[in-house]
Amino acid sequence: MTHVVVPQALIDRRSPVRLIVSGGGGGDHTFPAVAVVRAARTAFRHHGLELQPFWVGAERDVEAKVAAEEGVPFTAIPTGGTRRARNRLCRVSAAVGRAPMAVTEAVNLVRGIRPDAVLCTGGYASVPVGLAARFCHRPLLVHEQGVRVGLANRITMRGASRVALGTEPTMDLLPERLRGRAVVTGNPLRPGLAGGDAGSAPARLRWDGWTPSLPTVYVTGGAIGARRLNELVTAILPELLRYANVFHQAGAELLGPVLAAAEALPPELRPRYLARGFVGEELADLLALADVAVSRGGCRTVGELTALGKPSVLVLPARAPGDERRRHAEHLAAHGAARVLAGDEATPARLVRELALLLTDPLRRSEMSAMARRLGRPGAAAALTNEVLALCAAAP
Repeated sequence: MTHVVVPQALIDRRSPVRLIVSGGGGGDHTFPAVAVVRAARTAFRHHGLELQPFWVGAERDVEAKVAAEEGVPFTAIPTGGTRRARNRLCRVSAAVGRAPMAVTEAVNLVRGIRPDAVLCTGGYASVPVGLAARFCHRPLLVHEQGVRVGLANRITMRGASRVALGTEPTMDLLPERLRGRAVVTGNPLRPGLAGGDAGSAPARLRWDGWTPSLPTVYVTGGAIGARRLNELVTAILPELLRYANVFHQAGAELLGPVLAAAEALPPELRPRYLARGFVGEELADLLALADVAVSRGGCRTVGELTALGKPSVLVLPARAPGDERRRHAEHLAAHGAARVLAGDEATPARLVRELALLLTDPLRRSEMSAMARRLGRPGAAAALTNEVLALCAAAP
C-alpha cells in the first residue's frame, strides 16, 4: 500500500503550503480533490505543518457544497450554469462566452494566492484555473479519472507540469509529448468505502433473509441505462438464488419491475433477494459483504470494485465509438481481474454461467480478487497526493 510521504523540502521550509484545487460538476471530479486535501492534511499534522487549500469552481455545482463540508475556502468563477444547458453544444458555447472573464478572474486569484501547486481534476470550471496556473508559472497537476481524456482536461493538460491518470489504458491514448509527464496513480476511493464491516451489513440493510452459508452477489446498476442489466438479472434469479444471496441496486426509477419479479419468486428463494433503488451509508458494509459484483462497467464503479479486490462480471452495451468503458473492461479481463459480457454476449444464459463459475469456485474468486486488487490501485489517494506534494516542494 502506498503511503503519503511529505518531501523534506516542505518539512525544512516550515511555512504553510498553499494548494488550489479545481474540479467539479460531479462526484468523479470532486472525489480526487477531496482525497488529496484529506491525505495531505493528515500527513502534514504529523510534521507540524499547515496545508492551506483553496477550491475554485462553479457556484451552483456540487463542488461548492463539498468544499464547505471539507472546510476549504471556496471561490466561484463565472462558468457555472453550463451543465444545465439543453445539449453539449449549448454548454460549450456558454462556456466559451464566459471564458475571457473566467480566465481573468482565475489569473487574478492565482496571482493573489500564489499557490505552491494547482490541482485540476476536470469539469468546465477547471479550465480557466489550469490556464491561469500556466500564465502565472505555477506548478500544475491534472488528474484524469476516465479512460478517454475529457474535454476540460485535454485543454489544461497542454500546460501541465504533471499528468496523473486513473487507468492504465489512458497512457496509450495520450499524445506522445505528454507521456513523459504522465503517471498512473489510479482513482481515489470515495471516502469511507475501504472501511466496510461485512458482519454489520445484513442488519444495516435490514436483510433478514440473508443466508450466511451462501456467497453474496452485489448487482449495481442504479441509472436509467441499467434497464437491460436489471432485465438480465431478474431473468436468472430463480436459478441464481439456489446458490447465492443477491442484493440488487436497481435504480429508483427502475425499481418497479424488479420488485414485481421478486414477488414472483418461489417462497423459499425470495428472502435471499433484496432490491433497492439506491444504497446510502450502508455501501461500504455491502461491498465488504459481497463476494462477487455485477456492474455496467462505469469507470468509477469498476475502479472501486478493483481497488477493493472484488471479482466482477461487467455487462456492457454494444460497442460504440470511443467507448471508454469497453476499453477499461477489456483491460481488466485481459489480466484476469474481471469477466466481460458485451452486446449480444450479454444473455441470461451467459450471465448465469459466468456467475456460477465464480460462486461455486472459491479458488477462482480468490485469484480474480488478487488480480483486481493489483490493478485497482487501492493506494491511489496517497499516490496522487505524493505527486501533488512533489510539485509543491519544487515550486519556485
